[in-house]
Amino acid sequence: MSDDLVESVWDYPRPPRLEQSGRLLRIVHGGEVIAETSRAWRILETSHPPVYYIPQADIAMQWLTRSARRSSFCEWKGSAVYWNVDLRSLAPNATVVQDAAWSYPDPSSAYRELRDHLAFYASRVDECTIDGERVKAQPGDFYGGWITSHVRGPFKGAPGTLGW
Repeated sequence: MSDDLVESVWDYPRPPRLEQSGRLLRIVHGGEVIAETSRAWRILETSHPPVYYIPQADIAMQWLTRSARRSSFCEWKGSAVYWNVDLRSLAPNATVVQDAAWSYPDPSSAYRELRDHLAFYASRVDECTIDGERVKAQPGDFYGGWITSHVRGPFKGAPGTLGW
């Protein structure tokens, strides 16, 4: 891959930048396509791999339920709510994946495009891909960035990086 196609997370801004992405995103869990879109938004923030927000119209919302988890707060985007992936109606022995995704039902005005969009943790579903490339999850258990060959770190999230 050409170096001019690779982004460094250290070139991303703070506060985060919101931009459209025309890349093909696909999320699969339990053999089911949970989401597929080329109409996502992505958030670019210093030291984080991109976080992709998928329109609900491109998500199989019948497999998602609102989580009982209390909301969290982002100083830029506002209050987030969480979503579970629940395939038990397809396979009674399936487990519910708690807090597999999150959304901002009433985002701040600078991020209003995120309304009715969800972001997924790559570590909590079976597979997330961008243009066919399987993504790696951002280190740690809180942040939800997607790492591909198009992005370089080091990335915030691993032990010892939370103060960055």
